[in-house]
Amino acid sequence: MGRITHVTATRRAALAAAAGILAAPRIGRAQQPVTITVQYAQPFIFKESYDAIAAEFARREPNIRIEWQTTPNYEEGMQLVLRQAATNQLPDLSYQGFNRLRIFAERGIAQDLMPLLRADGDPAALGYTPNLLALAHFGGFQSGLAYAASNPICYFNADLVRRAGGNPDAMPTDWDGHIALSRRIKALGDGNEGMFFRWAGDDWMFSALLNGHGASMLTPDERDVGFAGSEGLASLRLLDRMVKEGGMPNLNIQAAQQAFAAGKLGLMYWTTAVLRGTVQQVGRNFDLRTGPMPVIDQDKGRLPTGGAAGMLTARDPARRDAAWKFLRFSTSAEGTALMVKNTGYIPMNQIAIDDPRYLADFYRDNPLFQTATRQVPLMVPWYAFPGANSVRVTQVMVDNMARVVEGQATPEAVQRDMATEVRRLLPRRS
Repeated sequence: MGRITHVTATRRAALAAAAGILAAPRIGRAQQPVTITVQYAQPFIFKESYDAIAAEFARREPNIRIEWQTTPNYEEGMQLVLRQAATNQLPDLSYQGFNRLRIFAERGIAQDLMPLLRADGDPAALGYTPNLLALAHFGGFQSGLAYAASNPICYFNADLVRRAGGNPDAMPTDWDGHIALSRRIKALGDGNEGMFFRWAGDDWMFSALLNGHGASMLTPDERDVGFAGSEGLASLRLLDRMVKEGGMPNLNIQAAQQAFAAGKLGLMYWTTAVLRGTVQQVGRNFDLRTGPMPVIDQDKGRLPTGGAAGMLTARDPARRDAAWKFLRFSTSAEGTALMVKNTGYIPMNQIAIDDPRYLADFYRDNPLFQTATRQVPLMVPWYAFPGANSVRVTQVMVDNMARVVEGQATPEAVQRDMATEVRRLLPRRS
């Protein structure tokens, strides 16, 4: 799978020289006022970034008005747009989770963006390098443009780490060390908890453990599950150890975030997407740090890429043209820089990554955001299950992981049941 990497020095120089011309799309004035509907998920994470981008876009394109539709999460966003497709009420532009784009491509809802992108120029010269395009390439065509990408990191309370005898400047690099540190933090008492691994909600964090072992959700031919072997069992056993050895409480993500912000949770493993919000919640309560997520197999281990891509759905020519202009601006070097500064996501335009005029000062002044960029070489696409049952597959996995966290079943039993149930939901292939 493609990885997000830095370009060579020669190419970097070329991109920097052209950045003033190519950083943002060439946006011409709309002939007539037009209103487009734009859908996205997780406004608690994304609203500030979309608002900032829309404000700058309005200065460039005042005749395009945007009406927003939002959903609490990617799953509900997918279901909303599928219902709208059935009633011919689609939005003009939809930002969907990477692992949900596949179903829109397979159903003919997503449009191929490559002809439009090539009409604007060489995609790579515009910052859309092949590895970035690969994040939203499904159904044999370019079904979206990546808007924001994240990877899982460790948020930690350096004050609690010190009190537990750890060194926040030299954190453990493996899960054994993290679990042992969690146990010591919990032993401090006074309501302190050691660790929280965000296992519920979707399959992303489980895939972080599975990918960390060098495995994938399905086999390469997509005919069978990829977590039925030793790597899947090791991932579930690790989750079990977090509970039994690390003392991980069974919290929902909201309660965990509140405990962390209050200084009562030492280690929290979740997406870089909530970094901006976490910084704001913590304030000056304690010394907040971020660190890499332990990767089990140092040679084959990888981390899943979370995030969203913009998918063009408009059929009316005027609205389609306007929606394309907004999508291009939101994923341009200027747009992606605004996104980064208002979230915790990784830039999705190579020009913004390589040209220091966009984000160099930001990363220098905000070192907590650098952890995610250091993990970029380990990133692989968030796996998208094939077929119409992708959401049900995710729920099966979450329900089975709950049995481990709640102590209702052994990792061995959960792996067997989860594999059996997921197999039943996969498309039948001749």
